[in-house]
Amino acid sequence: MEYKEPTFVLFGLKFSWTIVIMVTITAVITFVIAYLGARQAQTGKPTGMQNFMEWIIDFIRNLTGSVMQYRSNQLIMLALTFIMFIFVGNMLSIPFKITTTNDYVLWKAPTSDPHVTLTLSLTVIVLSNIVGVRVVGVKEYILHFIKPLWQLPLHIIEEFAKTLTLGLRLFGNIFAKETLAGLLSSVGGASVLGAVLVAVPTIAWQAFGIFVGAIQAFVFTILTLSYIGTKIETDH
Repeated sequence: MEYKEPTFVLFGLKFSWTIVIMVTITAVITFVIAYLGARQAQTGKPTGMQNFMEWIIDFIRNLTGSVMQYRSNQLIMLALTFIMFIFVGNMLSIPFKITTTNDYVLWKAPTSDPHVTLTLSLTVIVLSNIVGVRVVGVKEYILHFIKPLWQLPLHIIEEFAKTLTLGLRLFGNIFAKETLAGLLSSVGGASVLGAVLVAVPTIAWQAFGIFVGAIQAFVFTILTLSYIGTKIETDH
């Protein structure tokens, strides 16, 4: 079954209302979590949301240290934003995906759309190059690309390949998760017997979907840090 999404046109470009709304919801939820974790921050033993946020920040700080020697609070905050945004986005289709009777999708994980994931990956590649120029300098950064000169085409191809693989890996995993969940839901909704037969597989798959969503958020973030690290530490 082919699902459709309500669209609108802006500046000659077609946008999906579903994706715009889901990305906005993801951003709002991510902001609320961060705000609740920071609004009552205090010294001493952390509790509640502050404890949760400090755990995530420590995790990101250790993750950054495992892939590069460079230290920057801005880089840690960037990685924190990516892992939280992607994790929240991955979770929005659990436990349901909303469609209308005429097959319009109204609610789904924004990361199951390639436009979103490729935009995220393109952002990573652009930011990694900007950070590389700022940290090592323009001259050293250009030399990294053209020394030796015959490697320049390979570096250019590598940038495109990173953009595609980073975005399509996230899209493929979340899209597959939603697709199978939709098939199980279709079987369960066909009859009482179907609902009984797929009850346990559906619960198991939704639980596995949480695991997949968390792993994909982690993989995207660590690859982001790795890509930035290769731009900063040009001797690697």
